[in-house]
Amino acid sequence: YPTWKRTLARRARESQVKRFCRAQAIQRRLEEIEVTFRELEQQGIKLEKLLRDENESPAGQQTQWTNQLLYLVQKKNNLMTEESDLMIAVQELKLEEQQCQLDQKLRSYMNKEETLKTPEDEKAEQEILKQLVEVVNKRNVLIQMQEEKRLSEL
Repeated sequence: YPTWKRTLARRARESQVKRFCRAQAIQRRLEEIEVTFRELEQQGIKLEKLLRDENESPAGQQTQWTNQLLYLVQKKNNLMTEESDLMIAVQELKLEEQQCQLDQKLRSYMNKEETLKTPEDEKAEQEILKQLVEVVNKRNVLIQMQEEKRLSEL
C-alpha cells in the first residue's frame, strides 16, 4: 500500500471527523435555539397578557412591557436568522460529505490502469464525475445564497 494512498486515506478520515464534529456542534446549537425559542415564546405570552389585562396600569409600565415585547421579537428574529444559517451549514456539510465520497470513488477508478478498465468502469467513472460536478454546483449555489444573505443584511 503506497504511502500516498495511506496519506489520502488518513486525510479523508480526518476531514470526515472534522465534518462530524461540526455537525454535532451545529446540532447542539439548533437544540439550544429551540429551547430559547420556547422560553421567548413563554415570556412573550406573559407580556402580552400583562398588556391586555392591565389597561389601568401606569403608562410608563405599559411602555416598559411593550419595549420588552419588542426586544423579545428582535431576539427571536436574530435566532431565526442564526437557525437559517445553521440549516444552510448542515446542507453544506452533507454536500461536502457527498463530494468526499464521490471523490474517493473517482480516484479509485482513475488510479486503475487504462488497459484494465472495462467499458462499465469507464461508464461508472463518467457517472461519478457527473455527480461530482452536480454536488460542486449545489455547494456553489449554497455559498452564493450565503453571500447574498450576508450582503442584504449589511
